[in-house]
Amino acid sequence: MQKFLIVLFLMGSSLKLFGQSPNADTLAQDANIWQTLKYDAKSAFGGFKHSITAPVRWQGDDFLTAVSVITATSMFTALDQSARNYFVEQEPNAPGVLKEFGWYFGSPQNFFMVSGGIYGFGLLTKNEKVRKTGVLIIASAATSGLFQTFFKTAVGRARPDDFTGPFEFEPFKGTARYHSFPSGHTILSISMAHSIAKQFDNIWVKSGIYALGSIAPVSRLWDDAHWVTDIVLGAAISIAVVDSVDNYLFGSRRYEDSYQNRHRISWRFTAGYNTVGLVGTF
Repeated sequence: MQKFLIVLFLMGSSLKLFGQSPNADTLAQDANIWQTLKYDAKSAFGGFKHSITAPVRWQGDDFLTAVSVITATSMFTALDQSARNYFVEQEPNAPGVLKEFGWYFGSPQNFFMVSGGIYGFGLLTKNEKVRKTGVLIIASAATSGLFQTFFKTAVGRARPDDFTGPFEFEPFKGTARYHSFPSGHTILSISMAHSIAKQFDNIWVKSGIYALGSIAPVSRLWDDAHWVTDIVLGAAISIAVVDSVDNYLFGSRRYEDSYQNRHRISWRFTAGYNTVGLVGTF
C-alpha cells in the first residue's frame, strides 16, 4: 500500500509542472474556493451528461469506431481461453508488488481517494491544470461506472474462475460470479491513466503513465478474475468516455489554460495477419 501511494503521489505531483496562465481561467480571478467548487461540479455534471448522451450525436466516423470496437472485442473471444490458461500459469511467478499495485490502483475506494486528492490539490493551490484533470477523472469515472454497471448486469458473463468457459452467461442474475464483462478495475485504472496522460506532451511520460494504468488489467488476468475480452472492452469504454468528457470541457472552453495545450488522439481500427486492434496516434 505504501508503494502504491508513493507512485500515485509522484504522478499527482508531476502535474504541478504545468503552470497556470494568469488570465486563462474562465472563473473570476478572485473567485473563492466555494465558487470554484460549484463551477467544477457544474462542469463535471455537464461532462457526465455530454458523454452519456453522446451516442445520439454520433456521425459516420463514430459509428465506424463503435463497430470496430465491437468487432475487435468479438475477435478477441477466440483468445479468451488460451489467454486465461497462459496468465493462470504465469501467476505464481508474477511480481507481488505489481499484483498488489494493480489491485489497489483499480479498486473503487482507492480510485476515488486518489482522484479526489488530485482535484483537492488543484482546488487549494488554484492550479487550473490539476483541477481540470480532477474534474475529467471524476466525470469520466461516473459515466463509465454507469455503463459498467449496466453491461455487467445485462450481459451476466461468468468469471473465468467459475470454470464454465468464456461463453457462459446468466443475464440479470445480479451475482458477483456473473459480473465479469467488462472489467471494473480496467475501467477505473485506464480512465485515470488516460485522463492524466492527456495533460502531458512528452511521449515517454505518456507511455509511463499508460504502463502504470495497464498494471491493474493485467493483474486481474493473473488473478483469474476476468477474460481478455473483459479487459479489451473495459479499456475501450474508458478511452471513449474520457475523450468525450474532455471534448466537452474543451468545446465549452470551461478550462482555458488547458485548452491552449490540447492534444487529441486519433483512433483507427487495424487488422492483419495475426493482428487486430485499435491504434492511437498522438
